Amino acid sequence: MNPTAAIIIIGNEILSGRTQDININYIARHLAIAGIKLKEARVIPDDPKVIIHTVNEIRAAVDYVFTTGGIGPTHDDITSDCIAEAFGVPNQIHPESFKLLEDYIGKENFNEARQRMAHLPLGATPIANPVSVAPGYVIGNVYVMAGVPQIMQAMLDNIIPTLRHGDPIISKTWYAYHASEGKVAADLNNIQNQFPQTDIGSYPFYKNEKQNGVALVTKGQDQHAVEQAAKAIYELLIRMGYQPQEGEPL
Repeated sequence: MNPTAAIIIIGNEILSGRTQDININYIARHLAIAGIKLKEARVIPDDPKVIIHTVNEIRAAVDYVFTTGGIGPTHDDITSDCIAEAFGVPNQIHPESFKLLEDYIGKENFNEARQRMAHLPLGATPIANPVSVAPGYVIGNVYVMAGVPQIMQAMLDNIIPTLRHGDPIISKTWYAYHASEGKVAADLNNIQNQFPQTDIGSYPFYKNEKQNGVALVTKGQDQHAVEQAAKAIYELLIRMGYQPQEGEPL
């Protein structure tokens, strides 16, 4: 079976709407390519009890957990303290990370706040950060990454090759302008029943009065089944009088 994963996005700024998360999309797409099935994604506040409970609950349920956010130098960057408590270990200075940061920032500027970024839970292994040096880390099956998208992406790119991969998840999409979900729903359900090894989704889109319709997506690990289901969807759209186009709506 393919490995499973979950994402935990940590940060009050996401929940308040101040910052728009784009990390889930990046992680999900790269996991799919690696054949790792994303089971869920949660957005949680900077609350120690919530972080500890969520990490312990999810790490017991999936093969890999990816967290983003809360490993910077400020008072609200509490992720590492919480991860350490979740694993029952101290959060302490990691000598190699301390030296790396001190050399990068400069001893005269490497104040107490910045030294917080060199604290890792005991037993954690650093994840390289080629953008700003401050490391993420892995402990158990939990991968702790920065919330800044550019940094998170660089960290994830280092992580993906080290994970157990599965069969890639294949996806094929047909969309049609002015298509109606209600009109295709019954036949689409029949196609899903005919190809139970695939996941078929219907996603309405609306850009303006002329550019609106439905995108029908087929996903799965069985390439033949995905292609056959997608062919059936194409034929359904033609039969309904629509002009199907392949790919995502422009």
